[in-house]
Amino acid sequence: MANLQDIGALLRDRLPADRPYVVAITGGVAVGKSVLAAQLANDIAAWAERPSVAIVGTDGFLFDNATLEARGLGPRKGFPESYDVEGFRAALTTIRTGPTSFPGYSHATYNVEPALTRTLSPPDVLVVEGLGLHVDHGADASGRPLIDVLIYLDAEPDHLEAWFTARLIGLMIAARDDPTSFYARFLDFDDAGRRAFAKMVWTRINLPNLTEHISAARDLADIVVRKGADHAIEAIEARQPASH
Repeated sequence: MANLQDIGALLRDRLPADRPYVVAITGGVAVGKSVLAAQLANDIAAWAERPSVAIVGTDGFLFDNATLEARGLGPRKGFPESYDVEGFRAALTTIRTGPTSFPGYSHATYNVEPALTRTLSPPDVLVVEGLGLHVDHGADASGRPLIDVLIYLDAEPDHLEAWFTARLIGLMIAARDDPTSFYARFLDFDDAGRRAFAKMVWTRINLPNLTEHISAARDLADIVVRKGADHAIEAIEARQPASH
């Protein structure tokens, strides 16, 4: 059965001469992008070359909630138009040559948080995870793609919905101990209410985003990782290197 080490081996085979090596991970909501990013970062850091590795998320490039509301995009959060795409591309460009600021996002406050901004010096490997990676992000001035390898995490929509529901309910319950959490507003919900709300979000927002936008990254991807109902990796499809 395919495993994490198989993905790491594919990435090492594609290691470019110039740094940083930008590896991007995308897929549906709750598919496990951040988990895979952390696992791969640990695997990469153990390579014989001992490369430095940094992880950033595309969530930091969402417009903040106030901006989204002002533009009438509150219900479209996570859709392509809710991202500062130019800011994201600029960051991927400047990280090639020097220190670059990457904004941070809090899932507890459900917003971009200035205090979470990090300034990174160019690492040997930059792992980028999140949504908004379903289009060609172009190249830098030298013609090198801004994303060296794109990984798409694939799973059945029913599995994604189950994982999303579990995560959302967990955030709602955790808000009992954090009155500042965005999810504290749902504390009066019982289990049925929480599940009904999760179903509404999935049906109206996450599933349309998956089918209309996110899944397009599967065709762009250099590596497609198929996951089963238990989150285990079932198969890995490696494709010829492509530009993004």
